[in-house]
Amino acid sequence: MRYIQEFREGDNVSEVYLCKSKNIAKTKAGKTYYSLILQDKTGVIDTKIWELNNGIENFEQMDYVRVEGNITSFQGSLQMNVRRLRKAKEGEYLPQDYIPCSDKDIDAMYKELTGFVNHVQNIYLRQLLVAFFGDKEFAKRFKEHSAAKRVHHGFLGGLLEHTLHVTKLCDFYCNQYPILHKDLLITAALCHDIGKIDELSDFPENDYTDEGQLIGHIVMGTMMVEEKIRNIQGFPVKLGNELKHCILAHHGELEYGSPKKPALIEALALNFADNTDAKMETFMEALAEESRQGGEWKGYNKLLESNIRKTSAPGTK
Repeated sequence: MRYIQEFREGDNVSEVYLCKSKNIAKTKAGKTYYSLILQDKTGVIDTKIWELNNGIENFEQMDYVRVEGNITSFQGSLQMNVRRLRKAKEGEYLPQDYIPCSDKDIDAMYKELTGFVNHVQNIYLRQLLVAFFGDKEFAKRFKEHSAAKRVHHGFLGGLLEHTLHVTKLCDFYCNQYPILHKDLLITAALCHDIGKIDELSDFPENDYTDEGQLIGHIVMGTMMVEEKIRNIQGFPVKLGNELKHCILAHHGELEYGSPKKPALIEALALNFADNTDAKMETFMEALAEESRQGGEWKGYNKLLESNIRKTSAPGTK
């Protein structure tokens, strides 16, 4: 198996990949071409079929396809240009080779996550967390879900990994800034992205659901929390509103999808933690992607809004 992560500019490729998406487009001259996203467990690659000739057989999105092509670089990212393509035959591929997965132990991460649940002192917040993370069906979906389609943590276990990192950052903030209501912030961190289990479909699709497109994970997660709160007798109304506010405001800005800007210091801390982990993961994924290309500077990254490069090794002059 020739994995996408191994591609280098100038490589010739003949291998089977999952066609994650397929779109028909036109060049400025009006010529029709296909724009694809091909995927394996190590990542995805933007793919173009410029010549729709006899070498391109019929295929659809989510088909496994055998492609022949070459790897080029376009605007700082690798791209595959396909010469020949056909649907792969059964036996030519193993499905597990096409689902990107966290390189960390998923069960160990979940155990660490539930450790935070067990340390929440407030009885109402702990009941809420147990209602989610103590539910076997929810736990299975949460552990196997991604945190995004492509931006960051877009792999199996990504939602768990991201949530754990955000929770650990919030735990650190609580030690640094005693003003923070620790139980509220930790609960908000654990719940901030739970809506993603319904916003995004399961692998191998990992695409936006209709509900996800119309409502989005921030509001969906808040609705999930509200539903659980209604089943916990005596849950304080003000505490519930503060928790829901933290979730609603965790993207920090209206233009980033949050219906509210942070009005509580815990909401601000959650926004910082979420943004820190998302940006750090995005940068690391970008460096891993760009390391396959030559040159010290890796070009402009749209998500990070900067030209990036890897830090020099210690002792380098």
